[in-house]
Amino acid sequence: MIRQYELVEKIKSYDPDVDEDLLNKAYVFSMKAHGSQTRESGDPYFSHPLEVAGLLADMKLDLATIITGLLHDTVEDTIITLESIRKEFGEEVAKLVDGVTKLSKLELQSDKTKQAENFRKLVLAMSNDIRVLLVKLADRLHNMKTLHFVKSIDKRKRIARETLEIYAPLAGRLGMQHFKEDLEDLAFRILNPDARDSILNRLKFLEQDGGKNIIQDVIGELSTLMDKYNLSVSISGRVKATYSIWLKMQRKNIAFEQLSDIMAFRIVVDSVLEAYQVLGIIHSTYSVIPGRFKDYISTPKPNNYQSIHTTIFGPKKQRIEVQIKTRAMHEIAEYGVAAHWQYKENKKTDENKEFQWLRSLLEILEHAAGPEEFLEHTKLEMYQDQVFCFTPAGDLIALPKGATPIDFAYAIHSEVGNRCVGAKINGRMAPLRTILNNGDQVEITTSKTQTPSPTWERFVVTGKASANIRKFIRTQQRNQYINLGRSILTKTYQHEHLTFSEKEVEKLLPKLSLESLDDLYASIGEGLQTSQEIVKLTHPDFVFKNAPRSRDEIKLPSGGKEVRESVISIRGLIPGMAVHFARCCHPLPGDKIVGIIMTGRGVTIHTYDCDNLNNFNDEPERWIDVAWDNEQKTKEAHIGRLALTISNQQGALASITTIISKSHANIINLKFTNRSESFFDVLIDLEVKNSEHLLSIIASLRSSPIVSSVDRAKG
Repeated sequence: MIRQYELVEKIKSYDPDVDEDLLNKAYVFSMKAHGSQTRESGDPYFSHPLEVAGLLADMKLDLATIITGLLHDTVEDTIITLESIRKEFGEEVAKLVDGVTKLSKLELQSDKTKQAENFRKLVLAMSNDIRVLLVKLADRLHNMKTLHFVKSIDKRKRIARETLEIYAPLAGRLGMQHFKEDLEDLAFRILNPDARDSILNRLKFLEQDGGKNIIQDVIGELSTLMDKYNLSVSISGRVKATYSIWLKMQRKNIAFEQLSDIMAFRIVVDSVLEAYQVLGIIHSTYSVIPGRFKDYISTPKPNNYQSIHTTIFGPKKQRIEVQIKTRAMHEIAEYGVAAHWQYKENKKTDENKEFQWLRSLLEILEHAAGPEEFLEHTKLEMYQDQVFCFTPAGDLIALPKGATPIDFAYAIHSEVGNRCVGAKINGRMAPLRTILNNGDQVEITTSKTQTPSPTWERFVVTGKASANIRKFIRTQQRNQYINLGRSILTKTYQHEHLTFSEKEVEKLLPKLSLESLDDLYASIGEGLQTSQEIVKLTHPDFVFKNAPRSRDEIKLPSGGKEVRESVISIRGLIPGMAVHFARCCHPLPGDKIVGIIMTGRGVTIHTYDCDNLNNFNDEPERWIDVAWDNEQKTKEAHIGRLALTISNQQGALASITTIISKSHANIINLKFTNRSESFFDVLIDLEVKNSEHLLSIIASLRSSPIVSSVDRAKG
């Protein structure tokens, strides 16, 4: 436990004029308030606020924030009132303590609504003063360091999950990389200790390759190289954090042995000019790994992070990542906003550009239907960044993460998007579905004969791009309906041995409330009007020789068996067409869908993101723009497929079936795909009403402790 004089000296090291009397007063005040209280570890409770104050002092925060760290639990856990704190330490400290106190019960609970509501309060509190969040992060970090003393396993896991889902991402958003990695590692230790220990053991073996410390050898060689050019730099090296290594293994589905560049080396210089000089020396000395260079100095990250990253085959033939930054950049990289808090005269959050994401959270908060929706969207907001790309002329285009050259083209102008035929990314031709990265320069190639492809909508992420593509598809669909309607009408007249006259048909337009013959033909092609109705209007006394059968009498081409899907109403189809739902993606009402014309089978309906649609990329004429008819309320059951990973324990399957039954769904098929000592994987086909029904079942299953993962399955 840090001692009083040590805390004072630590603060005086960066703030010589600190009010020692007020700091000592807060120290004594908190110690007396907590008295003989103890923590679950058996230590005096006062050790916790003292350690929190020490963490805040490490970040070189102002005196008011450190005093708040000393007092942050007094109002909740002792008889001290907020009014007495205001009287003893002033309004600023009282407001900060009040903000932290309101968040003190923010824990992951089984009641998701409570968690969401508490997170809403957190966002509101930190929007008023970001120091509330800094104290809360320090409080959470120290609690995580002592979490192993908590007796309840469930409580430990709840706190660790919340740390991983909310606090670590928030620390990352504030640019506090050191805090983020510590929080992730401590949570990882609780949630997956076996995986963490396995990675640590392999890292230790890697570091001590035959008794030689690779990291120290690499630092020595880099230092010699810098001395050769008379550069005064600070070099450090480390293996990457266990949790980030584990995430990379999961994301790429590879073993530890297949990982590369898991060692990172930092070179800290005095100026930006020296940073680029060091980069030149390294690139001229070692082989560079293509595609692994990022310049965050000229184009900083949204959280204000700046550095140059490059991956090389470096000393000792090791594949390593080198980060080059100035000392100021290093401080911000470690502690984010806290690193330069003391230098800001105006500390209001909403005036700093690095907090634009926080303002967007407040906008979501204002428009969200409820706390659960807010939590869902804000988690995405914390994890998803924007990408900033440039035109050849140097104009900056901001796009959502995951954007493609098509999104970029439509962001420039709708017509540029409609006529896009190709793209150059950083001077090299690239596919239109390529995901753009921060700082990319994008050049769009257009052609007067080009039109939007229906396949584009499957990979664009901006609303503007999607709206323009769908508008074109509707226009193209109308032309198809016009041609089809004209053909149907003329053939009906011929079939009944009548003379077709456009002049006679045109006279019907006012009666049908249509403006042109094209409108009439499109109406027939779309199935809103029948050709027999038009014949009857032009020849009122005519009796059809071959009366058409009703739709119920028409047998669809399925081996003489009526296809059940045909009773489901889907807008965009020609009446009478055979309809099938693809078994590769199991589309449900509520899903975004497309139709593919299949020779001899009618139309097969796929979800818009189905992988099998790639087989039809070169056949746009087979694509049909379709959508569920939301106005039709059908009780028809649909098949949804789930892929689950479940703990291999007694009663697990019974628990799963009970949850599904309570969700008013029916299991029609179940298949085990993989079984291990600890888990087994299973595919379950369910009869559900729509995609929303299936999502609610997924949410219920995810709340079960025996379910490791559950997602909607494809294939």
